[in-house]
Amino acid sequence: MSIEHHRLPNAVALLQRLIAVPSPSREESATADIWENWLREEGAVETKRIHNNVYAVAPGYDPAKPVLMLNSHHDTVRPAASWSRDPFSPDIVETAGERRLYGLGSNDAGASGVALASTYLDLRENPGLPFNLILAITAAEEVMGEHGMRAFLPHLAVHGLTPDMVIVGEPTSMQPAIAERGLLVFDCETRGISGHAARNEGVNAIYLAMEDIEALRRFAPEKTSDVLGPIKVSVTMIKSGTQHNVVPDCCTWVADVRTTDAYTNEETVTLLRDAVSHSTLTPRSTRVHASVIGEEHPLVRAAMACGGTPFVSPTTSDMALMHGIPSLKIGPGESSRSHTADEYVTLGEINDALLGYADILARLKL
Repeated sequence: MSIEHHRLPNAVALLQRLIAVPSPSREESATADIWENWLREEGAVETKRIHNNVYAVAPGYDPAKPVLMLNSHHDTVRPAASWSRDPFSPDIVETAGERRLYGLGSNDAGASGVALASTYLDLRENPGLPFNLILAITAAEEVMGEHGMRAFLPHLAVHGLTPDMVIVGEPTSMQPAIAERGLLVFDCETRGISGHAARNEGVNAIYLAMEDIEALRRFAPEKTSDVLGPIKVSVTMIKSGTQHNVVPDCCTWVADVRTTDAYTNEETVTLLRDAVSHSTLTPRSTRVHASVIGEEHPLVRAAMACGGTPFVSPTTSDMALMHGIPSLKIGPGESSRSHTADEYVTLGEINDALLGYADILARLKL
């Protein structure tokens, strides 16, 4: 472990408190209470709350300065059945020369939350910062719920506090994730005409659907993202027919589409609908946008100055809901541990995050 950050013991103790209290998405009120009380106990009397989102705006707000938000989430997925230990028992275990803190939400994204909150506490009364600072520990990230970031950003906007840039705490091994794909899920329906299979009657909806599915396999719009590459379309579910001797008159199927910054989600919907001839494509939502922050952005430059290597994240986060706000995803832990049994984060990773976040903000030149 490198030099131990002065807030490490306190951060670890907070993370243990959070792990011990179940906080599945949309049921995070108890951990929101912990966050709200802890921040006030640590001197952040400016702490506020909307739904289960807990936030604080650093004293000395200056409207002439840009707004930097430090954000992570405190909700978790539900524990998998394959956990070999109690997912709500925050045990520290010495393994292979490292101290591991086990527990649901330790890696995704409790470690990021406690490290960002500690960083906020260290900087909240620094008048020399070139930015206004907001800490936001938000809810419902795992389901992108209506009372998480979707409610929180409009709440800030009402108070004139729209962030100009965001550090999103998620497990990335403290490497800067500068992009992630958006998501569209389509419920697709293809109509034919029923008939008797023996007489080759009717119009087979499966065959029509196959033509449209092939069209989506060949889908290649004119523009491609410089960072994220082409839009990716995958047909993942299909259902049709009532019995073997009836030509089906309906085929329903699902398409999973990973979008990019080359087109808005709304533009992508139009392009895909134009690509098919027989089917109706209905998106479940268009709110999960692609997110890209250029390497020339001060946040990315600061992370690179600390030794970080920019990469494209394979996972989705609340960055997808921060439409038009430059956002950098970076945090302790490893993405491969997220949503897995026996999730853990090491104390060394938390310590590195405490040091790393402070280093990035010290190097941030606006």
